[in-house]
Amino acid sequence: MSVGKKTPIQPALHKVIMVGSGGVGKSALTLQFMYDEFVEDYEPTKADSYRKKVVLDGEEVQIDILDTAGQEDYAAIRDNYFRSGEGFLCVFSITDDESFQATQEFREQILRVKNDDHIPFLLVGNKADLADKRRVTFEDAKQRSDQWNVPYVETSAKTRANVDKAFFDLARKISSRKYRSEAQEESSPKKSSCCIIL
Repeated sequence: MSVGKKTPIQPALHKVIMVGSGGVGKSALTLQFMYDEFVEDYEPTKADSYRKKVVLDGEEVQIDILDTAGQEDYAAIRDNYFRSGEGFLCVFSITDDESFQATQEFREQILRVKNDDHIPFLLVGNKADLADKRRVTFEDAKQRSDQWNVPYVETSAKTRANVDKAFFDLARKISSRKYRSEAQEESSPKKSSCCIIL
């Protein structure tokens, strides 16, 4: 065994799942984040997976993004995706109230599958560049995110506004959650008999 050769530590991998109604810009956001380009007419037929190395607060991490597309109708497939995710970007379009209403159902499905109210989750209002066509007010979206106790961010895949912020904020939440659960495991006493003196 060669001495001094350390195995390079693999950067932490954070699994992000994009959820939201069709046409809200999930793919456009993902592609903008991945490649710095805006794809207007993207015809998603299947789920696509992307991986990007980024430096998050001075530490190199990998963000693995699953862009769900079209399979939301198949409950079994959808549930499998949700199970594999460590954090969720729930996207709606600020120009489409129906897509905003649908976030409620996505949230419920995720909580049901994950059985965890504190799963890292961001509510994302996309298409902020189309403010003149806005159908969902900032206040309404913020009210919903406050109710869920999750952050709300408005993005534009077109102008790249807040795109990095959405992914990085979610990655931070996933990361801090992992550290917390690791710390808890380390600090929780191994099953030991203990007596309490009253």
